[in-house]
Amino acid sequence: MSGDRIRGAVAGLAVGDAVGWPAARHRAALHAPWSRRLHRELDAFAEEHQVTTLPVPFALNQPVAPLRIGPSDDAEWLAWTLLTIDRPRAEAFRDLVPSRPGAGPPDAGPPGVGQPAGLPGAGPSGGAPAPIRARISVATALDNLANGVEPPASGHDNPHHFDDAAAIRAVAFGVLGRDPTEDAQVTNAGDGVLAAQAMAAAVAAGSMSGDVAAAVEAALDLLPADTAIGHNARLALSVARKAGDPFAAVPALDAALLDHVYSYGVGAAQTVPVALALAEAAGGELTRAVPAAACLAPLADSAPALTGALTGACGGYGAIPEGWTAPARTLAGCCLPDLAGRDLIELLEGIA
Repeated sequence: MSGDRIRGAVAGLAVGDAVGWPAARHRAALHAPWSRRLHRELDAFAEEHQVTTLPVPFALNQPVAPLRIGPSDDAEWLAWTLLTIDRPRAEAFRDLVPSRPGAGPPDAGPPGVGQPAGLPGAGPSGGAPAPIRARISVATALDNLANGVEPPASGHDNPHHFDDAAAIRAVAFGVLGRDPTEDAQVTNAGDGVLAAQAMAAAVAAGSMSGDVAAAVEAALDLLPADTAIGHNARLALSVARKAGDPFAAVPALDAALLDHVYSYGVGAAQTVPVALALAEAAGGELTRAVPAAACLAPLADSAPALTGALTGACGGYGAIPEGWTAPARTLAGCCLPDLAGRDLIELLEGIA
């Protein structure tokens, strides 16, 4: 595999992560809780008084650095995976299990609403427990592990087994040419595991050949047509091919794939197909595919990151605009505090 394309896949995911609007929300977790409470109050005020000026994350009397453009949850979980990739996967996750036996994740609200925050656990470097933030599938898997439920049941007996948390982590396995299944089964099942396998295969193919068509084909080979993710992947590719351009494909992809009934913005059966379709429509060019993915607001938490990983693998690190590489490399520690300040690309030294 090309070292430049390996770095491109990792940095591309971070760029896509930073582009999506949820990144600012995730990074705002580094600010005082009262600021986020005030944000919610302003949002409620706008709703009550029918004001169209919507609040955005802000840094009142606090450092502004967390709200500058940069990666958030997806890049940090990719980095954690790179750092722990040689360990048995259940063992690595068990280090993140809440320190109080049997302690479950905080109330996540109705299915698919929000992301749990504040799970106590140890970071990848060990030591004293530190608060972490994770998707519902990961939070539930940690709870399952704490209660003695081992993989694959920890991922199967999971209300968000279908999300793309494992697909994000699979980029690490893809750049190293490894199978992500053991990792994926800790937190996911069904489409969630298929998504991880497909992403790893696509990133591996893109890193080896630089050919986006080969990357897409490698993913499709692992997505049976009779599954939701397999059906959606073929539909998304058909829609994007008909549109002929990634930005032109946005409305059609919204109409064909997006679930506007439930708040499942990280469903693997939507985000991975969108990433494959936009990467192909852009000819593997990150600067064309990632902005289009960010236009699909309901999927903006991870579709741009997955799209960035695919196109970064095909185009390489050198094809990413210089203005994006610097802010995308430094991790904020908004989800995994032990990673604050770490350089994502430097983590690859000695690994890839």
